[in-house]
Amino acid sequence: MTPLLRITRSSPAAIRAGVRRTHPVPMRVSPFTRRTFAAKTDADSRIEEIQELYATARDEFEIAAEETEKKSIYARDDREAAREELGKLKEAYRDAIERSAAEVSSEIKGRIGQRLRELESAVEELNKADLEE
Repeated sequence: MTPLLRITRSSPAAIRAGVRRTHPVPMRVSPFTRRTFAAKTDADSRIEEIQELYATARDEFEIAAEETEKKSIYARDDREAAREELGKLKEAYRDAIERSAAEVSSEIKGRIGQRLRELESAVEELNKADLEE
């Protein structure tokens, strides 16, 4: 066990109030001490990839919704871009579910599935504007 050295550290307000605090501080810290972090699981890495695609698809949807609401000349192209990004997201999601172990795929479904369905239904609503034009 490393011997501890007691030093005093006080905030300026504590010093003005006359309060001193002591904190144990190790006398030596080995330069070979390494901090360990939890390793990323397979599910985490797959979910991270899907979340990046989700963010892109969500951005495209928001742009398309904005342009459609303004009845801009770019609205049709933006809706098409939103559909393309949603397609990429769905493909990556399906691929991750099919190629993963049951435990990993259930975690992916739980963490991503609902958001994907919500975005999908929002894009479907946006597609109705194509029929109205």
